[in-house]
Amino acid sequence: MLQRGKFLAGALAAMALVTGSSFAQTAPQAVTVIHAGRVLADPSTGRVATEQSILVNAEGRIISVEAGYVTPAGATVIDQRNRFVLPGLIDSHVHLTSELSANQLIEEVTLTPADGALRGAENARKNLLAGFTTVADLGANNDSIFALRRAIRENRVPGPRIIASGASITPHGGHGDSNGFAPDINAVLASPNACSGADECRRATRRQIQAGADVIKITATGGVLSNTAAGVGQQFSDAEFAAIVEAAHSMGRRVTAHAHGVEGINSALRAGVDSIEHGSYINAESARLLRNRYQVPTLLAGWWVGQLAERGGTLTPAQTDKARQVSRDMANMGRFARQNNIRIAFGTDTGVSPHGMNAREFQLMVEAGFSPLQTIQAATINAADHLQLNTETGRIVPGLAADIIAVDGDPLADVSTLMNVRFVMARGTTHKNE
Repeated sequence: MLQRGKFLAGALAAMALVTGSSFAQTAPQAVTVIHAGRVLADPSTGRVATEQSILVNAEGRIISVEAGYVTPAGATVIDQRNRFVLPGLIDSHVHLTSELSANQLIEEVTLTPADGALRGAENARKNLLAGFTTVADLGANNDSIFALRRAIRENRVPGPRIIASGASITPHGGHGDSNGFAPDINAVLASPNACSGADECRRATRRQIQAGADVIKITATGGVLSNTAAGVGQQFSDAEFAAIVEAAHSMGRRVTAHAHGVEGINSALRAGVDSIEHGSYINAESARLLRNRYQVPTLLAGWWVGQLAERGGTLTPAQTDKARQVSRDMANMGRFARQNNIRIAFGTDTGVSPHGMNAREFQLMVEAGFSPLQTIQAATINAADHLQLNTETGRIVPGLAADIIAVDGDPLADVSTLMNVRFVMARGTTHKNE
């Protein structure tokens, strides 16, 4: 019996060496395998591998990436052998529950949060089918966006993974508050997160985290689309900036700042905000302060409002005057950011521009001097790092979510191919395969 026991112990030990555990365990089984003609194997270097198989399990996770076209028993094969495969794209600045139109003013007083959620579901699908498997929604009614985030997380409606700020923290009368209506209407529509003074802004930040915010979004400066002729300069005081950042960081949330004017950009950065949205008038001091932090340029928003300003019929007079100036300056900002090696996370401010057009940002970035690879890095590994999703998405490697897209042609040579994504898988579920 002793010899037999030793034999069994030895056999179990040998099995452990093979399986990596004390008892034999069944390896995760691939339920789907993608046969990929070319794969962006490493976004950080641009290395492309050919004739690869991406194995995905039932939980929507990547099991492995193997050379050649392998077909595990029982797995569904998705043929992308004639396409270029890359990680699902990340848009770090969208507004899913709205879209700018000539009806913007009347919709503020006629649409409900339920309308916002339902329109958000439609827009989320458009973003997903455009290849964006993750988005950060920065500035929306809490009830609308948090309900949509939950519905997508529970697979009740199709859409990208959502990181949501909910309503912005804004100064009274600032970019995120109600403007342009009669005083009694402004009072009714006033933002619940409007605040004045450090203590009040600290309280608003904590309340927004309590409501469910993944990240705190603040309106550090005026904005182009706020219906007031208040410019795009700094609106919060330095003390208010400091209180918001302290409150958010103490509760484990990052702070991102909508900021156009340079004084507001630099004051927000000195107070410790974690990233800058837009950054239209960044300067050398901004570049220094942004070291190890991210800028989200949203060149598409600047380009689009410039188009609307010239076309007429959509923007109000106050918006039009700001749009004409800022749209030109945002293009120059893109070139400045590239020349000064500012870390960029891809973002579009979609909802200002039409949903589903997000990939136009790639072309605008190239026009500003970024290489195609740099734009794709901004929308994959950089954006994942910016949103603290490094262990979830942004690359095609074992263990991460199966967020995978494919295009015809080579986006490393021509980013316009990303305007026509032919295959979309999000968290292991195929949503598009043309």
